[in-house]
Amino acid sequence: MIEYGYIRVSSADQCEDRQTLAMTQLRIPTERIFTDKISGKDFERPAYKALIEKIQNGDLVYITSIDRLGRNYDEILNQWRILTREHGADIAVIDMPLLDTRNGKDLMGTFIADLVLQILSFVAHSERENIRKRQAEGIAAAHLRGVQFGRPTIKPPDNFSLLVKQWESGKLPFSEVLEQTGLKEATFYNRLREYRAIKGKK
Repeated sequence: MIEYGYIRVSSADQCEDRQTLAMTQLRIPTERIFTDKISGKDFERPAYKALIEKIQNGDLVYITSIDRLGRNYDEILNQWRILTREHGADIAVIDMPLLDTRNGKDLMGTFIADLVLQILSFVAHSERENIRKRQAEGIAAAHLRGVQFGRPTIKPPDNFSLLVKQWESGKLPFSEVLEQTGLKEATFYNRLREYRAIKGKK
């Protein structure tokens, strides 16, 4: 039996220290710890794929929590099935000792583990959905308070209308307009559309 560890953080900005510490405390060699620092939106994950290719029947894979296996209920259950049934590996969930396929290899033990897995997978999926809902509600509330997200809008200079008229009449080359407004080409056209929309309403 060979022991492996799988770590996933959902973006390169997040820190995997807690998961790494848990693996090192289990004395899993660094070369057998597979880490992905990308979104869990799909399973195009190089470290996970490399792990799948490595494991053999009887090997053991440690994960800190079941949501490391997937982004939703179905994916978690599917990856659990692939690891345990297609590859014959055992899985040990560090944060949930009950989910350790080395325990209860008899029919009843397997049934209880599968039942607990399905419940926890559903709970993890529901919690992520609730987090997304709360985030969306928070953003909507912030918009109502006038909070702006993203990059601030670059405003044109006060003489923008004059520069536009000179450019449209051929008195000023486009490069000179960009230089005097201090805008990039795409931003200039965005401000121009806004200017014409406002002008058309008058």
